[in-house]
Amino acid sequence: MNIEDFDRIVLGIDPGTNIMGYGVVGLNGKTFNLISIGIIRLDKLEDHALKLKHIFERVSGLIESYKPDEMAIEAPFFGKNVQSMLKLGRAQGVAIAAALTRNIPIYEYQPRKIKLSITGTGNASKEAVASMLQQLLKFEDMPTHLDATDGLAAAMCHIFQATPRGFGAKTGAGKLKKKASSWEKFVSDNPDKIKK
Repeated sequence: MNIEDFDRIVLGIDPGTNIMGYGVVGLNGKTFNLISIGIIRLDKLEDHALKLKHIFERVSGLIESYKPDEMAIEAPFFGKNVQSMLKLGRAQGVAIAAALTRNIPIYEYQPRKIKLSITGTGNASKEAVASMLQQLLKFEDMPTHLDATDGLAAAMCHIFQATPRGFGAKTGAGKLKKKASSWEKFVSDNPDKIKK
């Protein structure tokens, strides 16, 4: 399928200062398809300002290539290392700015909410999230870096929300699929989405 064939496209971002993950999902009615999944490598760049420039350019490139209608991004988690949190927040901000300059609404989700929406538990491992996404979206090869599936998880979390609100949210954003009240309810309502 071409990107023009989808009713809506969601770009998901897992911000990082060494590796940033992303996933792009296309929707047609109640069905969703994996369009792209990958990482943006930043670990070879030593200067933090250059990393931020690279993030802006690469996220802008993803937006140009896939023309997403919305972007979902994982919120930075609170850690003990203030410097790391500050750098991660900057990385997230630059990715958000890339979308805002193109008038794309951005939706931010806490890591626990993303895990909960994908696996049914907020304490799921990266591997459990990746495995569930592989079943839902039927991709064969698991990415080497699970940052990629974390980005994809942000996109899918957004798709599963009923009426998301975010930076630059437009009033039409409520057209997303109604959220299931639990993982069991989602499975019973969407048997075609589960690979047996």
